[in-house]
Amino acid sequence: MKCAVWGSPIAHSLSPVLHRAAYAALGLPDWTYEAREVDEAGFDAALADLDDEWRGLSLTMPLKEVALRAASHVTATAEDTAAANTLVRGSGGWTAHNTDVNGIALALLDAGCHDTTDATIIGSGATARSAVAALASSGTRHITFMVRTSARSETVDQARRAGITVSEVPMGQWSLSDVVISTVPPAAVTGLEAFPRSDRDESPRTVLDVVYGAGRTPLQTAAAGAGWTVQEGTVMLLHQATEQVSLMTGRSAPLQAMADALDRELAWRRRQRPGADA
Repeated sequence: MKCAVWGSPIAHSLSPVLHRAAYAALGLPDWTYEAREVDEAGFDAALADLDDEWRGLSLTMPLKEVALRAASHVTATAEDTAAANTLVRGSGGWTAHNTDVNGIALALLDAGCHDTTDATIIGSGATARSAVAALASSGTRHITFMVRTSARSETVDQARRAGITVSEVPMGQWSLSDVVISTVPPAAVTGLEAFPRSDRDESPRTVLDVVYGAGRTPLQTAAAGAGWTVQEGTVMLLHQATEQVSLMTGRSAPLQAMADALDRELAWRRRQRPGADA
């Protein structure tokens, strides 16, 4: 069976490390997983060109919405978020899933973030909608969207359907939330000199930046300096990948084997970039 991760850019992706480690641990030597540069314009042709050996695709930016439209079947989570980061092939065609929701929810729990009454989401695109779904499942009652212009209507509507009240603020206008989730490129986040300090000990405020691959982001640095708990985007990646592996192979994902492979790869990348954080 063949699987792959598609997106643009894709060279930084850690998905091959995670999926290949899973196949090795599961005893699936004939399964392969590659990374391929595919943009929105080339997606439909690339998908149509896949033969019957193809079982699954992981989708990253900017393909999460175009992949949803290409699917024959759509799960409830993918429909709710209007985004698919996973396509799994079956007898009836491709089924669209969104495992980012599980990845975000578990990454926050791993950071000790259990009380998310009030949250800030930076951005309002496909990954932001996954964040909305994850926060809704944890009981969040208010979300502030921090955006450059205005939040996308489909993202705001999704939050309101879940019974969450919504506010919008311009980029860099910070308020003190239980959790901040950034879904945009690091350079897009501004006003970090005004990032609010955390003064709670019993339930730490948490920042999750879903971006990874270029060291610690300015947002993570500002949050750590202000006393916040910082969760890495690679933890989200790990948890969403375990669900992908289960969907694609039909077997329980070997979490520890995947986590160990991720740690080794991150350590190797740090050695290649002296002075940089993971």
